[in-house]
Amino acid sequence: MEMITKMVLERPVVIYSKTSCCMSHTVKTLLCDFGANPAVHELDEIPRGREIEQALLRLGCSPAVPAIFIGGELVGGANEVMSLHLNGSLIPMLKQAGALWV
Repeated sequence: MEMITKMVLERPVVIYSKTSCCMSHTVKTLLCDFGANPAVHELDEIPRGREIEQALLRLGCSPAVPAIFIGGELVGGANEVMSLHLNGSLIPMLKQAGALWV
């Protein structure tokens, strides 16, 4: 858990993902298209990825990926990010976290 706490503070937007996950790809594309420039941690490519995945599950991420943190706080997975986008609150959240300069 401590590793996740440190990692989510490295940038305003942090995504835990797997290269084979289509929902992870969708969320990464959406946030990058907004200009958020997230830190992306591909759990199937990094050391201790399995350990991080288990920690995300303990945090309540189900499934573990994608797991999106904005401003150091867990937002949730793809469904939560898409819901925020559709109700118009994602961009203000990204701006408040310092991920967007517009």
